[in-house]
Amino acid sequence: MRRRAKKKNVVLGVLVLVSVLYFFYPYEFLLMGLTRSAQSIPYQSSRHAERLLSKESWVEQGDYLPLNVTYQLLAGAPADQQKFLAVGLSSVKRKKGSYLIPTLQSLFSQSTPEERSSMVVVVLIADFDYSWISNTVREINSTFDSELQEGQLVVIHVAQDWYPPLTGLKRNYNDAPDRVTFRSKQNVDYSFLIHYSAGLGQYYLQLEDDVLSAQNFLTTIRKHVEEQNAKKGTWAMLEFSALGYIGKLYKTSDLPLLARFLLLFYQEMPCDWLMTHFRELLTQRQAILFKPSLFQHAGTFSSFQGTYNKLKDKDFEEGVYTNPSAEVYSNISTYQKHFPKLAWDAGEGFFWGRSPESGDHLTVVFLEPTLVTGILVETGSGGKDLLDSGQVELGQGVLNKDKKSCKTFQSLGAFINGKFEMHEVDKLHSSASSCLRILVTAAQKDWVIIQKIRITTK
Repeated sequence: MRRRAKKKNVVLGVLVLVSVLYFFYPYEFLLMGLTRSAQSIPYQSSRHAERLLSKESWVEQGDYLPLNVTYQLLAGAPADQQKFLAVGLSSVKRKKGSYLIPTLQSLFSQSTPEERSSMVVVVLIADFDYSWISNTVREINSTFDSELQEGQLVVIHVAQDWYPPLTGLKRNYNDAPDRVTFRSKQNVDYSFLIHYSAGLGQYYLQLEDDVLSAQNFLTTIRKHVEEQNAKKGTWAMLEFSALGYIGKLYKTSDLPLLARFLLLFYQEMPCDWLMTHFRELLTQRQAILFKPSLFQHAGTFSSFQGTYNKLKDKDFEEGVYTNPSAEVYSNISTYQKHFPKLAWDAGEGFFWGRSPESGDHLTVVFLEPTLVTGILVETGSGGKDLLDSGQVELGQGVLNKDKKSCKTFQSLGAFINGKFEMHEVDKLHSSASSCLRILVTAAQKDWVIIQKIRITTK
């Protein structure tokens, strides 16, 4: 009897121990059934990535539409306090190299210390090749040690067992089965990523793992958000790139619903189509797209079968410019409200004028003399309305009478295929300038569009 009692107590003790271990380490038990254990993932692989639940969302508050998933923390840890911006991207193993590290480097290098302290970047390693995961996490740890320590970068993983079926799905749009699997898994990846990020920032920015960022993108986003919030009505999504699921901004209160929406319809259509439906369901009928774009697709080869991908955003400008204060004049007849100043100011506007004659001009008069170091002028749209013949000039001595031009001008060079670009202008023109002039040197029947005038200064 004592032996039986002792044996029973041992079995009971083991069961209690197993229950305790499972309660505190459920992910490790989950991975026991995989061909490669979590022990092959170094760097904090046994830690759980605790979620900061969004208090603003009625979905989270009432535990509606439960989304059960366990996250594993591979590197870093989110800060206790909510940031202004959470940036999310998922990454998988590609057949022809990875763009993840350059993407992260671009995000952090294009941000000031103050901007970095206002954001957290969440990377979901959405692959199940544990050797590749180990190498990727090792590289992230060695490259972004300070960002990980400061809570500005978090790397997470979700085991394959948490995913819904990814094969034998409906072949909507007559997509091939492997294509359906790819896009369906991507929807689930984004669902898990968004679900985890819901409490980390006031706003959430969706990116891909192969993009370049514009300088000070966070400050630009903050400015546009404040302007949009000051307007009447509401918004569900702001777009800072016209491409795919890049540069889409959401309020954190909408993320729990978005995560469940992507998971619910994961096999129906690609994520960039789903996000349009989601925006419309939240009663924002029209897209709100800001230009210039803040993010550019940089990958050459797609994550789907390594196919060549030449997708680029024509409205992307890597350096956020601030042209000096100036007045802009032109004697070319302006079409509607496409005024000359729009080519000079930041934003999506441009100057559009009717057929220019030889000697016509667009002149920028600086409010203060400026030492110009670089000039970029782009004309036309879609190969039409280019400036066929023209030159760029710098001027000195503002005319006292009308202050709309300068006394003298020096030519810097001619337009080539509707574009003028010059660096190190100060080596040829070392004194401060008061004007910049675009001079038409031959009449043309076509109208002319001056898309943008960008200068760099000392």
